[in-house]
Amino acid sequence: LELLRQGVAENMASPGPWANEYTPQGTAGRFFDDYVNWQRIQQFSDVAISGDVPKVALQLMGTSTARLFHEHVLVKEAETKEVTPWHHDDPYYGIDGMDNVSIWVPLDPIPDSVALRFIAGSHKWNKRFIPKRFKDQTAYVESAHDFVHLPTVEELDAFDVITTPVQLGDAVAFHYRTLHAAPGTAGTGVQLRRAVSFRYVGDDAVFATRPWKTSPPLEGSGLQPGDALDDPRFPIVASR
Repeated sequence: LELLRQGVAENMASPGPWANEYTPQGTAGRFFDDYVNWQRIQQFSDVAISGDVPKVALQLMGTSTARLFHEHVLVKEAETKEVTPWHHDDPYYGIDGMDNVSIWVPLDPIPDSVALRFIAGSHKWNKRFIPKRFKDQTAYVESAHDFVHLPTVEELDAFDVITTPVQLGDAVAFHYRTLHAAPGTAGTGVQLRRAVSFRYVGDDAVFATRPWKTSPPLEGSGLQPGDALDDPRFPIVASR
């Protein structure tokens, strides 16, 4: 965990080209995120590629190989009002496939008040939802083939929501199509909420396009929709 804390500190001191600051300037708190920095931040590479995390990802997916898709740093400081809105990750990504897992590693104790919330079983709904911008929670587009709008917050809150408070040494694993959200830290007394999420894909992962700019905005670089991710940006990190 200390290795990842060092990596997050380096990342925040030197953000990558796709870093985001979601908290408006001049207001309390800070909601920072960044991703795809494992090739320049050794601490992320060590954990994502060489540690136990990829082995766990392989076991959870039940596939013959695990590829690293990317790492994702998420930090909310004290008195951050900005929430993580209900969403699932799949529509943001330029890949398709059901063999995948995110392993969310907290670097601080995460009490119930700021913990991730999940809708149990939502990855099996066979629905893909139009993504929302974290900055203002507006939809990327009004409509798109094969994608639908999310239900209202009130409707989502009425589902079987699982809250996942965690301690140091814990991790939370979930599918790219699992709907999830998280509160801000304002009014909770939580001083720092840091996490690194490691995203992996399995045997059926292929390159894909979306009706919007993907996040992360990875270019094909020779890959065509439907191609396997045989690309050094997505290394195989575990196999059996």
